Amino acid sequence: MTDRHSGLAISGFDPVAYFVDRAAVAALVLTPLASLLAIALRGDPDLWAHLAAYVLPDALLTTLALLVGIAALTTVIGVGTAWLVALYDFPGRGVLVWLLPLPLAFPTYIVAYVYADTLDALGPVQTGLRWLLGIEAPAGSLLPEMRSLGGAVVVMSLVLYPYVYLAMRASLQARSAVLVEAARLLGAGAFRIARVITLPMARPALAAGLALVLMEALNDIGASEYLGVRTLTLTVFTTWLNRGSLAGAAQIACVMLIVVAALIALERHARRHRSVAAGGTDVRLCGRTRLAGARGLAALAACLVPVALGFLVPFGFLLHEVIARGLVVGFDPDLVRHAGSTVMLAGAAAVLTLALGFGAAFAARLVRRRRATALLGLAGLGYAVPGTVLALGLLGPLVAVDEAIGGVVRAVTGHGPGLLLAGSGAAVVIAYVIRFLAVATGFAQAGLARLPVELDDAAASVGVRPGRVVRAIHLPLTRPALFGAALLVFVDSLKELPATLLLRPLNVETLATYVYQFAARGSFEEGALAALLIVLVGLLPVIRMVRLADDLDPKPPLA
Repeated sequence: MTDRHSGLAISGFDPVAYFVDRAAVAALVLTPLASLLAIALRGDPDLWAHLAAYVLPDALLTTLALLVGIAALTTVIGVGTAWLVALYDFPGRGVLVWLLPLPLAFPTYIVAYVYADTLDALGPVQTGLRWLLGIEAPAGSLLPEMRSLGGAVVVMSLVLYPYVYLAMRASLQARSAVLVEAARLLGAGAFRIARVITLPMARPALAAGLALVLMEALNDIGASEYLGVRTLTLTVFTTWLNRGSLAGAAQIACVMLIVVAALIALERHARRHRSVAAGGTDVRLCGRTRLAGARGLAALAACLVPVALGFLVPFGFLLHEVIARGLVVGFDPDLVRHAGSTVMLAGAAAVLTLALGFGAAFAARLVRRRRATALLGLAGLGYAVPGTVLALGLLGPLVAVDEAIGGVVRAVTGHGPGLLLAGSGAAVVIAYVIRFLAVATGFAQAGLARLPVELDDAAASVGVRPGRVVRAIHLPLTRPALFGAALLVFVDSLKELPATLLLRPLNVETLATYVYQFAARGSFEEGALAALLIVLVGLLPVIRMVRLADDLDPKPPLA
C-alpha cells in the first residue's frame, strides 16, 4: 500500500485497522462529553432558568476573576524568573534552576491547606506577630484573609507558575545570537531588543504555559472549597452531591466546557502565524550576561521568593507536622491500605494510558494521513476537561455498559452482577486514562519526531511488517519518552482529586482523598504524612523536566 501523502510503501499494512484504532481512542474521550450534553438536555427547563438567574452569574464571574488573577500573577512570576535564569548568570543560579520548578510537586489543595492554617487568625504566624507586637488577645486578623478570592489567586499561582517558567525558559534559552547582534548593530538597546525581538518570539511559549496553568486552575476543587471560592467546578460538585441534581450539575458543566473551549481558542490565537525559528545557517544561541554585586543578589532574592513560598514553606510545614505529631512512628494503619489503593489505581492508569497513547502515536506515524492526525488530536482533549466534568460525563456510559453486561449475565445465570464499572475502581482508572491521555500522546509524538522517517522507509523497503518496525525501532528509541510519560501520568493520577472524589467506590480512599477528608473535618495536620508522600513522589517528574530543560541551556559567556 502506498500512502498518497507520503508515498511510503508498507508491506502487510492495513490502514483500516489503524484508523479504527485512532477512532476508538478519540471515542473514549468524546463519549463522556456527549453523555454530559445528553444529561443536560434532559434537565427541567425551569431548573436551567433558576441556575442561569441565581447560580451561574456569581460562579462564572468568580471563576473568570480567579483565572484572570492567576494568569496575571503566574505571568509575572514565571516570566520574571525565567528571564533572570535564562538570560543572566548570578550567584546561586545553578541551584535555582533546580528549585524554581519544584512547586509543581505540590497539588494546589495541599498548599491551600497549609497557608490557610498557618496564616489563620489563630495560626502560628499571627500568634507570633501578636506576641512581637504585645497584643494579648486576637482582636481580628493582622493579615489579609487567606480564605478569599485573593488568597486563592496567590496560593494557586505559587504552585502553578512553573508551567510558565519552564515554557518561557526553554524559549528564552533558544534565542538566536544572529537576531540580537543585528539589532545591536542597528543601535537597539536592551529594552527595545526585549520588546521587539525576545518577547514576541517567546509569546507562543507563554501562551502554552498559561493554557496549562488555567486548565489546572479550572480543574481544582480542593483549594477552592477550602478557601471559600465558589467556582464553576465547585458549583458542579455541590449541585451534584449536596443538592442531588445531576441534570443541574451537567448544565453547569456544559458552561464550563464553553470556558475550556474559549481558553483553547485564546491559546491557539496567541500562537497562530508565530514562528520561533530564527532561520539562516547560524544557529548560535545567546549566552548569559553576568550579574555581580547588588544586581546579582537582587536577582537571587527575586527568584528565591517564589521558591520559598511555593515549595520550601509548605514542605517545611508538612515535615514539621509529621515529626511533631509522630505520624511516622504511630501512623494510621489505614494509610498503608489507602497508599496501596493509590498505587494500584495510578499504576493501572499509567499502563493503559501509555498503551493507548503510544499505540495511537505509532499508528499515526505509520498512516501519515490528516484524518489519523486529527483523531489523535481529539484524543488529547481529555486533559482540557476538568475532573468534575469528566466524572459527570462518564457516569451515564459506565452505567449503560454495566446494565448491558448485567442483562447478559442475568439471562445466562439468573442473577445480576451489580455495577462492575461504575461501582468499582475501574471507573476511576477510566477517568484517569481519558484525562491524561494527552500526556502520553504528547510524549510519544515528541519522541517519534526525533526519529527520521527514513528509518521507517528503509524497513518498509525490505518488507518488514509494521508491528516489527514498532518493536525493533520505535519502542527502543522512544524509551526515554515512554519512561517520562509513565512517570508523569502516574504522579498526575496520584494527585488527581475531583474525578477521584466523585467516582471512587465506597470505602476506598486514595492519598489525595485521604488528605481531603482530614481537611474537610478541619484537621488537615493529621493527614500531613499522606500529603508529604504525594509531594515526594511528585518530585520525580519535576526533576526529570528540569534535566530536560537543562540539556537545552547554552553555555555561559566568557565575559
